[in-house]
Amino acid sequence: MKKKDFQFFKELVEAPSPSGFEQPAQRVIRKALSEVADEIRTDVMGNVVAHVRGPEGAPRLMLAGHCDEIGFMVKYVDERGYLFFAPIGGVDAHLVPGQRVTVHAAGGPVAGVVGKRPIHQIEAKNREKVLPFKDQFIDIGCGSRDEAAELVSVGDPVTFSVGVERLQGSRLTSRALDDKMGAFIVAQVLREVRRQGAQNVDLYGVSTVQEEVGLRGGTTSAYGIQPDIGIAVEVGFASDYPGADQPRQGADYRPGPEHQPGPVRSVDGDRQGGRYPLPGDGHPACHRHRRQCHAAGAWWRGDGTDQYPVALHAYPGRSPGLDGSRGRGPAADSALPAGSGKAGVYSELRHLAGGQESRTEQEKTLDNTRPFE
Repeated sequence: MKKKDFQFFKELVEAPSPSGFEQPAQRVIRKALSEVADEIRTDVMGNVVAHVRGPEGAPRLMLAGHCDEIGFMVKYVDERGYLFFAPIGGVDAHLVPGQRVTVHAAGGPVAGVVGKRPIHQIEAKNREKVLPFKDQFIDIGCGSRDEAAELVSVGDPVTFSVGVERLQGSRLTSRALDDKMGAFIVAQVLREVRRQGAQNVDLYGVSTVQEEVGLRGGTTSAYGIQPDIGIAVEVGFASDYPGADQPRQGADYRPGPEHQPGPVRSVDGDRQGGRYPLPGDGHPACHRHRRQCHAAGAWWRGDGTDQYPVALHAYPGRSPGLDGSRGRGPAADSALPAGSGKAGVYSELRHLAGGQESRTEQEKTLDNTRPFE
C-alpha cells in the first residue's frame, strides 16, 4: 500500500464517528474523493454519496461501507464529577472497565478512563458476572459537577482512545475497523475506477451512517440512489483464532438472508475462477458469513415494495467489536490480498455489469500484494 493510501486509511479509522456523530469521518471521506467523483454530496441523514458517472443507460451499481463505530454517550454527571453513560451500538460490557476513552465535547476532546468498584470490594460470587453499564462510570479527573460541566455536557459522544497500531507481519489492530475498513475499500474502488478511466456501470460509492444502531444509512441511501445492483463491504468473523468453532462458523463464503442469488453466484464465480484470489481460498482466515449488516438494510428501494439484488463482500477480522481491547482486539488479517479490496471488488462490479475484464499485469500483481506492508 502506498504511504498516502495508508495515511488516508489511518486518518479515517482514527476520526471519531460513533453512530449519529459520523461527520469527522465523513469529512475525511469527502476530502479523499473530492477529486475522484463527478459528484459528491451528503444527504440529510449524513451518508456521503460519491458518483462516478458511467455510460448512458448503464446499470446503476451501489457500493456501500458504513463509517460509524460503536461508542457511548454521556447521560448523567453526578455531584462528584463522574460521568455515567449509555452504549451506542453493540458494545461488549465485559471489555469496558479500565479502558481509556475520549469524550468529544464542544470545547475539544477530554480524556477519561472507565471505572467501577474495585474487584477487592466485590463478593466472590459476583466477580465473574458482567458488570452492567449503569454500574460503570467515566472519570475525567474532576472533583465536582460544576467542574465537569465546564468541559463536557450530557449528550456528548465517547469513543475508545485506541488508534491504528501495527502488529507482527502485515497485520494491524485498531478500534472501528468495523466498518471503516469497508468504507476505505469502497473509496479505493472509486479511485481505481477513475484511474482506469472506463467502466460499464454508473457507479455510486456510499459511506453510510448509523449501521450500528439499526442499519439506517444503508436503507436511506438506497432510497436516494435507486440502484440496480448493490454490494455491501463489511467486516466478517475470521475463524483462525483460538476457540473458533469452524464447523459452526464455517470457513468459506455462504449466502445469508440479505443476499440475492444473482450477484452471489457472480461474486462466488469470480472468486472460485481465480478472478480475485483470496488467501488459500478456504483458509479459515477468510471466513465470510451470514450476517445482519447494512446489506440487509440496503436491499429495499423506492416505496419499500421493490427489491434489488445485493451481495455482501466481507473481509475477515479477528474479534471485531472489541474496540477497547488495547490493541489485542480487531486484528485485520491484512494478508488478505489487495485484490479483495480494490481490484477484486472492481472485478466484481465489472462482471456484474456485464463488462469484459481487461486487467493489466500491474493490476494482477496488486491482487497478490499485502496492503499494509
